[in-house]
Amino acid sequence: MTASTNDVVTIYTDGGCDPNPGRGGWGAVMVYGDRVRELSGHEDVTTNNRMELTAAVKALEALRRPCRVALHTDSQYLQKGITDWMRRWKRNGWRTRNGAVKNQDLWQRLDELTLQHDIAWHWVRGHAGDALNERCDALVREARSRAHAN
Repeated sequence: MTASTNDVVTIYTDGGCDPNPGRGGWGAVMVYGDRVRELSGHEDVTTNNRMELTAAVKALEALRRPCRVALHTDSQYLQKGITDWMRRWKRNGWRTRNGAVKNQDLWQRLDELTLQHDIAWHWVRGHAGDALNERCDALVREARSRAHAN
């Protein structure tokens, strides 16, 4: 992966369900220079964790070329999974001591995407006033509402 120093993209992601499991939504805000792009989507039956992972996958898939990325999430599951747990899962054939890794399809896709970009993963406290994190939360709520309307 070769990324120019000018290709720094800031991404905020969020996902959630109500109830969990249940109707879910995901959202991402991507900032590159003065450009802002918002992405969101929904699923009828899913989990909070799947929506958190989906938000990161969809945002990274939206990048058109290799980039340096600062990805911010309020999900410790996503942040710790990608930075700490994944190496062990891969070494153990995508298994934990309790069986197969949950959401393996999304973790494997994230693993592929990390090879395309230079990503720094950052955890942010949710609902703590970070404007882009709050916007992602609103995108999630809007996406869940769209799912309910369908």
